[in-house]
Amino acid sequence: MWNCEKSAARIENDLNALQAFTSTPGAGCTRLPFTKETRTAADYLKQAMATAGLAVTEDAAGNVIGVRAGRDRSLPAIVCGSHYDSVVHGGNYDGIAGVVCAIELARVLEEEHVTLAADYVAIAFMDEEGCRFGTGYFGSRAVLGEMDAAECRTFSDLDGITVYDAMKSYGLDPERIADAAWPAGRLGRYFEIHIEQGRVLETCGADLGIVSGIVGIRRARVTIEGRADHAGATPMHLRRDAVDMAAQVIVEAGRLARQEKESGAVATIGCIEADPGAVNVIAGRAAFSIDVRSTDAAAIERILAGLRRKLDDVTHDCGASWTAERTLAVAPVRMSEDLQARLSASAASYQYATHVLPSGAGHDALPISSHAETAMLFVPSRNGRSHAPEEYTPPPAFAKAVHVLFDVLRTLPAN
Repeated sequence: MWNCEKSAARIENDLNALQAFTSTPGAGCTRLPFTKETRTAADYLKQAMATAGLAVTEDAAGNVIGVRAGRDRSLPAIVCGSHYDSVVHGGNYDGIAGVVCAIELARVLEEEHVTLAADYVAIAFMDEEGCRFGTGYFGSRAVLGEMDAAECRTFSDLDGITVYDAMKSYGLDPERIADAAWPAGRLGRYFEIHIEQGRVLETCGADLGIVSGIVGIRRARVTIEGRADHAGATPMHLRRDAVDMAAQVIVEAGRLARQEKESGAVATIGCIEADPGAVNVIAGRAAFSIDVRSTDAAAIERILAGLRRKLDDVTHDCGASWTAERTLAVAPVRMSEDLQARLSASAASYQYATHVLPSGAGHDALPISSHAETAMLFVPSRNGRSHAPEEYTPPPAFAKAVHVLFDVLRTLPAN
């Protein structure tokens, strides 16, 4: 019979072990894609999956996949997972906790001698965050057949290393990235357990969150080309100061997002660069990232249109120019109402308090939901902290999520 304490202890053990795979020990988790840290984490996950009775492979994108055979292997698979990369100086729960829960679910299926109607697949996706290359959803998009070698050559990190070259140094062949795509009919329902990354569940005292939908995200890298000049000898009216122009656009991003109150839109400038970057030289070039999110696609477009107008205005009069490279574009999505109802009913049967809420963060469930019935379970985050070393969720909270998902999978009708 399912044992909450036993599951919680195993989940805690895995999460504690995985904390070692970081390039910033003592300063949060930094596990960027195609690095030695993701390699050691992948090796740990492979061993954990194998011990849980799963048949383990690593695909051409670096996703780690474990399969438990179902009664009818021709049916679309039931998939559970999340990502195993992190942001810089992030926490030890974002993404990776969902992978650990997917493995724990496999252990429970094994111990309870439950064989599902279809294959059960636990998956650890590579590079959901997009923190190194400025993109995101690399592993899940590869599974969906949305990645190719050309795109791998397009994006690079701050050191100029492309995704293509990073994959090669990691031991993968980027020319074979298309091999990661699952065949038609393989992907069935998808479930993801994730920390909330906010304070809603903690504030309302809920054990679990039933996710109703996920925001759309548009990311771009904007570059303003001005002219480098002497900081003291160039009058203000003769300057083409790229940083000055960038600052005006950055302020406008926040103003435009605040106007979209009803949609809950947000705009974030996460990375700013100035060239030549000297204290006594007017910047001839400035670049910055922009991340716009909302559950309302029209609100995202209004913000982006406003930013384009502002860029035109600040560059036109002084003869400067600007360009923007789109790095990510995903539309907002709704989670499966049927799966939401099943998760809610199961939680109620065990007297777990639930709360329905949208996700303001992106997840691998976002691109996958366009191809398959998808559902997410949130667990509370202490003080709402995430993407920071202080990130924490008690192991029993994850065990409750596994308990509910196990119950739902047992009664899930075949596709």
